[in-house]
Amino acid sequence: MEPEFSRPVDVARLGAATATYNLAAKPEERAALAKRFGLVSLDRLEAKIELKRIPGGMVRLDAAMRADLVQSCVVTLDPVPAAIEEEFTLLYGDVEEDNAALDPDAEPVEPIEDGRIDLGEAVAQQLSLSLDPYPRSPAALAEAPPADTKDSPFAALAKLRQMK
Repeated sequence: MEPEFSRPVDVARLGAATATYNLAAKPEERAALAKRFGLVSLDRLEAKIELKRIPGGMVRLDAAMRADLVQSCVVTLDPVPAAIEEEFTLLYGDVEEDNAALDPDAEPVEPIEDGRIDLGEAVAQQLSLSLDPYPRSPAALAEAPPADTKDSPFAALAKLRQMK
């Protein structure tokens, strides 16, 4: 199945110089991504990506992503607008399971599949990691009951301490 926001780059075409790509998701791609991630809407998704070959046959992806979106409040289901601006880096190359087991502190390496790196899918996955897992509207925050400290376990302990 092809990803909703696919921008494959053939790794064999990368030269020694850094290659720069500017991506912007089309309306139908944003709608499909919004459905995939359970968003009310995804109004903008853009990224500037640089790909560079590095020693060891690896490719380094440096990206700056921007997104405007709307999520549903987890309490009231009201729309919660959000703007995301994030920079991230990924390494691509031959994935060897043994290396990951030997060095748990090693930076994870994404596989190069069929000689290509899908820049759009990399951005989409980073977007999913950047989403607020529990978005709350201002109304939900205003409706939160105040903490009642007089019935807290710590208040009961304080009373016991005073009795001694």
